[in-house]
Amino acid sequence: MPPNAPFFLSAIAFRTLIVLIILISGLRFLGKRQIGQMNIYDLALIMLLANSVQNAMTQGSGFLLTGVTSATVLFGAGWAISRLFTLSPELEKRVVGNSTLLINDGKLIRDHLKSECVTEEQVMAMMRQHGLSRLEQVQMAVLEVDGSISIVPKQKASP
Repeated sequence: MPPNAPFFLSAIAFRTLIVLIILISGLRFLGKRQIGQMNIYDLALIMLLANSVQNAMTQGSGFLLTGVTSATVLFGAGWAISRLFTLSPELEKRVVGNSTLLINDGKLIRDHLKSECVTEEQVMAMMRQHGLSRLEQVQMAVLEVDGSISIVPKQKASP
């Protein structure tokens, strides 16, 4: 081990902690929606954040301030996009997309399955997770913009 290895490792540990604090603060700044409901632009933001801070942590070709600046700009852009989507739901639909109905009143909508590249087996698996085994038990199933499938069971007739 080189004589300056402890200093080098301490510097990496310190830089990593700084980046962690910046990332946690930035993700918190973006709001709770960001954590629970990822969409395509959230995924892009996370990938860019990972790339922007990687060299800052490991003393690669980047400086700590460069990674922190990149992350801060990305968080600011993410916040601005979220606010813009709040003001313009139509813009959000164009960028993020719409949910898609997969089952309506117990019947598969095969054209929607095909256009969304969802198999019947994937829908059936989600139904089973909701305790349903037959299409006739489903009022509707929706492919949400985050990729999850929501299932609404049919209401049982009251006596």
